[in-house]
Amino acid sequence: MIILTIQNLQKAFGGNVVLKDVNITLQDHQRMGLVGVNGCGKSTLLKILAGKEYADGGNISLMKGLKIGYMEQQYTAKEGATVFEELKAVYDPVFAMEGKLRAMEERMAQITDEVELVRLGDAYARLNDAFEQADGYAWKSLIQGVLSGLGFKKEQYDQPAHLLSGGELTRLCLAKLLLQKPDVLLLDEPTNHLDLQALDWLEKYLSEYRGALIVVSHDRYFLDRVCTHITELILGVAEQYEGNYSKFLPERTQRFEIRMRAWEQQQKYIAREEAIIARYKSFNREKSIKAAESREKRLEKVERLDRPEDEKQVRFRFEAKRRTGEEVLGIRDLAKAFGDRQLFRHVHLNLRAGDRVALLGPNGIGKSTLLRCLVGEIDPDEGSVRWGANVDPGYYDQKQQSLHPEKTVLDEVWDAFPRMEQADVRGALGLFLFTGEDVFMPIHTLSGGEKGRVALTKLMLHKDNLLLLDEPTNHLDMDSREVLEDALENFEGTILAVSHDRYFINRFANRVAVLGPDGVKEYAGNYDDYQARLQWEQAREGEDPRFAEMTRTEAGKEKRKARLAREQLKAMKEAVRLAEKAVADEEEAVAAHEALMATPEIYAVPEKAAAAAKEYQRLKDQLAAAYAAWEEAEEALVEAEE
Repeated sequence: MIILTIQNLQKAFGGNVVLKDVNITLQDHQRMGLVGVNGCGKSTLLKILAGKEYADGGNISLMKGLKIGYMEQQYTAKEGATVFEELKAVYDPVFAMEGKLRAMEERMAQITDEVELVRLGDAYARLNDAFEQADGYAWKSLIQGVLSGLGFKKEQYDQPAHLLSGGELTRLCLAKLLLQKPDVLLLDEPTNHLDLQALDWLEKYLSEYRGALIVVSHDRYFLDRVCTHITELILGVAEQYEGNYSKFLPERTQRFEIRMRAWEQQQKYIAREEAIIARYKSFNREKSIKAAESREKRLEKVERLDRPEDEKQVRFRFEAKRRTGEEVLGIRDLAKAFGDRQLFRHVHLNLRAGDRVALLGPNGIGKSTLLRCLVGEIDPDEGSVRWGANVDPGYYDQKQQSLHPEKTVLDEVWDAFPRMEQADVRGALGLFLFTGEDVFMPIHTLSGGEKGRVALTKLMLHKDNLLLLDEPTNHLDMDSREVLEDALENFEGTILAVSHDRYFINRFANRVAVLGPDGVKEYAGNYDDYQARLQWEQAREGEDPRFAEMTRTEAGKEKRKARLAREQLKAMKEAVRLAEKAVADEEEAVAAHEALMATPEIYAVPEKAAAAAKEYQRLKDQLAAAYAAWEEAEEALVEAEE
């Protein structure tokens, strides 16, 4: 059942048209992920649906009585109220019902008229049912469950809500909204400020939510686990897809390619018809002129397709200027504290050439601090760091503190590589979408995503063979994250990355290192492998000591299995690339032959015309075979990645 319809929605800010012609339908129980590049209007659309912004044109139709709940990014708590009281206020209508029930109980105790008592008893029963359905008997446990799930500790329940940090206030707003149980939840980046445990709780909660959901999120793992549909905002319009984010990706590519092929085929048809018309006219005979006019009329009736457009995407790759030795990095008994606050100690970690290690751990444990110890920005209290032969470490700082705020984008990169020509620096920046006058923007005027792209440009140009990355996907849109993951997948060096992006970890990691107060615990494989191992350990905990630790043999087997899987996936991707190139070559050959067949001279000799037609059919058959091989390679790759 359709509960919400958006038709021809438009919104502009000055001359910047954000939403041009948006059409979306939302059905009951549907969980829709809203995706698109930064600045495409996702948050604006949510604000319009929530009544916080007004559209310039179009219509929004809601099912009668539909209750919409919107998670505000900037939430202000009532001064003087505790965390628990903020959420308790959600149930004020329930408490009012409870007051009526107590009053009715007192009234019934005093009534002597049997008819009046029956009437009041029926009213009491109806109100009591409504009270129960509104969680009148369960409100306290529901509040405690939501607070606990979103990472609030019991000692915070009595804390003044207005004194919470920005991240805690966002979580409190989310908790309040979930307890209200609206028919449609509008959530803008709900996974911000959540640790992995809270993320897992929220994903399970939303997956079982009885209402509908529209969520804006850059967390692709979250979108995979929660969403049943994806809607992409692209160039001011909306495209809807069934399935989660992983299913959306290949279908989006397929739709674009189908539209591009249709446009190209129509262009070829138009060019061929125009060539035939010109040839007929060149004969300058009445019969041929009439034939030309007839074809012209037919051609004028053809509805011309617009050339498919796609959003501009970042394009780059990482290269290493030299190879390292087999031993890349050795960390021995590292420890760091700030005053009385001990972050970590007894940290041991070895990196060998080609390792791809994801560094996980709870917020505040010191993951970023550990990377800063490695690059020499701060000194550890204890322990040592040993670098292997020919190691060139490159560091990506999530806060971009190394960027000079007053420099332009061009100077920031050029000053780091003064021997490069300006054209080469601008070419590198162009790969990260800094073109034209963009390169003269001061660093302090850039968004978080733009600063991240400047830092990635410098990292790419350094050509280091060890990448130390601190939350590299923060502030990047989804397409840029995909490109970053592709670049890391094809990087021949070694990677140690701190990240909360589970989708990213699944793409690049072959090892997970979990940092705790007393050291590091390692797991073979990516994030899903790590989670499976955790569940396995928890299930066996306290049962049989044989299951307490994975043996070295088992760990070695898992590493070899993961390496073989990566190599097989890489080979399959190369097969897709070669198949795609073969299609492009065959299309060029067909196009060249079509141009040849459009020349009048070839039809002067019947034998040449027949040979040309035969060759054209052969080229078309080869193109069809190339397309089939490409589709087969794509299907095999998609199946392997699922």
